Amino acid sequence: MSSYSKEIDSKWQQRWEETGLYRFNRDRVDEKLYCLSMFSYPSGARLHVGHWWNYGLTDSWARMKRLQGFEIFEPMGFDAFGLPAENYAIDTGIHPKESTMTNITTMRRQLRQMGAMFDWDYEVATCDPSYYKWTQWLFLQLYRAGLAYRAEAPVNWCPDCMTVLANEQVVEGLCERCDAEVTHRSMTQWFFRTTRYADRLLEGLDDIEWPDKTRIMQRNWIGRSEGASIRFPVPGQGSIEVFTTRPDTLFGANYLVLAPEHPMVETVTRDEQATEVAEYCRGAARQKEMDRLSTDREKTGVFTGGYAQHPLTGEPVPIWIADYVIMSYGTGAIMAVPGHDERDYEFARKYDLPVPRVIAAADPGTDDALPYTGEGVMVNSEGFDGMDSSGAQEAIVEALEKDDLGEGTVSYRMRDWLVSRQRYWGAPIPMIHCAGCGAIPVPEDQLPVTLPEEVDYAPEGKAPLASSPEFMQTQCPECGKPALRDPDTLDTFVDSAWYFLRYPDNENADEPFDSDWINRMLPVDQYVGGVEHATMHLLYARFITMALHDLGYIDFQEPFSTLVHQGIILGPDGSRMSKSRGNVVSPDQYIEEYGSDVFRLYLAFGFNYVEGGIWEDDGMRATARFVNRVERWIDRMLELRGTGENSEVGEAEAALEYQRHYGIMKITEDGSRFRFNTSVARMMEIINALYRYDTDVPDEKRNVPLLEDITRDLVLLMAPFTPHFSEEMWSRLGMPYSIFDQSWPEYDAERLVLDTVEMAIMVNGRVRGTISVSQNADREEIQRVAESQERIEAYLAHGVKKVIVVPGKLINFVV
Repeated sequence: MSSYSKEIDSKWQQRWEETGLYRFNRDRVDEKLYCLSMFSYPSGARLHVGHWWNYGLTDSWARMKRLQGFEIFEPMGFDAFGLPAENYAIDTGIHPKESTMTNITTMRRQLRQMGAMFDWDYEVATCDPSYYKWTQWLFLQLYRAGLAYRAEAPVNWCPDCMTVLANEQVVEGLCERCDAEVTHRSMTQWFFRTTRYADRLLEGLDDIEWPDKTRIMQRNWIGRSEGASIRFPVPGQGSIEVFTTRPDTLFGANYLVLAPEHPMVETVTRDEQATEVAEYCRGAARQKEMDRLSTDREKTGVFTGGYAQHPLTGEPVPIWIADYVIMSYGTGAIMAVPGHDERDYEFARKYDLPVPRVIAAADPGTDDALPYTGEGVMVNSEGFDGMDSSGAQEAIVEALEKDDLGEGTVSYRMRDWLVSRQRYWGAPIPMIHCAGCGAIPVPEDQLPVTLPEEVDYAPEGKAPLASSPEFMQTQCPECGKPALRDPDTLDTFVDSAWYFLRYPDNENADEPFDSDWINRMLPVDQYVGGVEHATMHLLYARFITMALHDLGYIDFQEPFSTLVHQGIILGPDGSRMSKSRGNVVSPDQYIEEYGSDVFRLYLAFGFNYVEGGIWEDDGMRATARFVNRVERWIDRMLELRGTGENSEVGEAEAALEYQRHYGIMKITEDGSRFRFNTSVARMMEIINALYRYDTDVPDEKRNVPLLEDITRDLVLLMAPFTPHFSEEMWSRLGMPYSIFDQSWPEYDAERLVLDTVEMAIMVNGRVRGTISVSQNADREEIQRVAESQERIEAYLAHGVKKVIVVPGKLINFVV
């Protein structure tokens, strides 16, 4: 029986704490490696598998880097503002501050028990006034730079949460928090001008080591399109502006379509159409945005009775309303070209509108039946007929510019970041509204603007802070007259858009951070978190970092040099884990039985880190047996000490050395790339090789010094994945404390010259591991090596029906 247990975990955690082993050494900042996992919301529930999956294995990666000589900075904190605590307060009457701080205490204790290298001296909690003081300071810097502004705009409104949502927080027409159907309304809100940084955000993606899919998601979200802005005059009412990537089709634009939310709907609608238009707009407001955008959905609309003028021909252009045009995309208006756009063609056919051709295929053999969406030759386009359509685009834009009716421009799908929230549990927006002076920033020496505790949080369609006279009533900093504070709070994504900058200087009371120190500590070298944050947190953090760079506070423009997304561990039923489904897996029972290192090691071995998978614990016992087997080998190694001094290196020793150095090479490579499952497989191969050598080589020929060297290397290689166990084994071998102050093993390329090949081990067609065997190994040898693998034993326990061997490639057990 193994002596490893959770008591060993407690023993070494206490020793690490007492000796300050993982405290960041600021004197070694030049060797620093800033490793950061996205901080989480402090839930009152116990840690689940997802927390271990994210934090535990990222810590394993950081431990490996520590052994490789880096000074690891691995802080931890809490994203503590937000709706869950506020909704909990509404349901229970427990104040959000009380429940949040209780949850932080609970979660901090549980994270400590994980045995990670978190340096708690650098903890932050976004709900602490000492933190959100600087969130408010950040708002003021953006405001003074023209990057924060207040405007009336159509917004996403959650009727259940009773608050505004950013576009990124609406998922398929539903609130990402509560799944309520999102509606639209017009409100005065605060925005951050992210669109000013659209091109920079695109260009910067080429300079960071991020997953391709994440960079693609950000590029698509920003959605850069080159084209033209065109204004269709409306007599006596200004003009309707549209954006198009195909100005060459302008002569085919024979009607305009406005979004039902467009501000000009009411003014362009004739009295005789007003009732029908109003009814249509009310119906559109009840629909999900994703449904409105669906290409499969039948197009509907209503004529306003109003007309604009074509900017080049002066002809009247009817104005329609249709729900497939969305106010939050482009200008909320389009020029419809039914001859050359499939969506416009469907609409025109339905309402019996003309479908003119203005582009013909250049090649007579090309099918250019309408709607023809390709390029070609201009036709029916007064003054431009015969021109190549791509060349005509520039000429048409020049014609528009002469009359100030258009210009070439770039459009973005991304909208400015809406940061106002009509909720209580968040950082108050540090602005004051004065009847005489307008919107005035709170003086910085009056920060933080703190949350009052006596507030009715129940959502009533307005900000809860507006009902607190104690909070709202103040004096204007400019004229000294009575004024009102802004009642809204900031989107919690503002809190998390800069927290990585606060960690290294978290106790600084005079400024958000010391710029010289932060420029040495950042950018974050390795960031780990979920891909679901690609177009929200990760984009916002990049914007804030670029803005602070331009304002002169930092020298770098990107917050995270390297990014890894962990996959998702699904519940045993194949669904995402949730309390409502009853499929949340707690690590507690496994840690109680096996110890935390067995659980951590199983997560590393049983799943691909960037892919995740469905939870199954079939291999937990096999993982425990592997750990036990290593411990038995340590005991065997202690027995062998002093029993022989043979140092000859023959064929058996060369094979053993090969396994050692091949393992070091692969674990170093794969571990650095977060390929933890194959790293653990290499460790298993090393222990198998040690046992095999001990069994096969006679006592008098056994090279005990070599065995001891390889044993020490094995324990070092295991240390990132089994930190408590490895510390215990290192101590048992009589080595100096701590194993994490030692150096990572290095491989010798000259020891890797055996004629071996790596083969996949499959069970019922699914890869379950790999082995290294001689290129000349016969079927029996390959099967023997495969069957000796710890992980494979569990799969073969109930019998093997058939064994398929493809030499040099794979062995497949049919069970």
